[in-house]
Amino acid sequence: MLSLTKKTGYALIAMVHLARLADDRLASAREIAEKSAIPTALLMNVLKTLAAEGYVESHRGAHGGYRLARPPEEINLADVVTALEGPIRLAECLSGQADDEAECGCQIMAHCPIVDPVHRVQRKLSDFLKTVTLAEIVEPTTALSAK
Repeated sequence: MLSLTKKTGYALIAMVHLARLADDRLASAREIAEKSAIPTALLMNVLKTLAAEGYVESHRGAHGGYRLARPPEEINLADVVTALEGPIRLAECLSGQADDEAECGCQIMAHCPIVDPVHRVQRKLSDFLKTVTLAEIVEPTTALSAK
């Protein structure tokens, strides 16, 4: 089954929380974790990754916290998933770098009857995730219903 990991889910929860803040406001990891009932320690690691990837800004100090580093319209789901999980792929042979059996570990890749269709699905999934922005996740009732 294809699903997002907890890390990615927590990242999206945090980013939606930050997107809903007033422009000058910061939110601490603890505040986000408590409001969302998620583990603070794991959320802190996720926010650290998001900051390193340039999706959130971290401000230290007594009144520190996090905020989005760019507008929600400029952050897409594919980039967030890739930042936390690595390349999006449906199968091991779809890493984007594996062109032969030795690289991906697949014993039948050279004769696989589904490799081309799976690659097409992979491209469509990746292209779709690039079109879904954080802004659409923040306001899903209007934005995602049009897709």
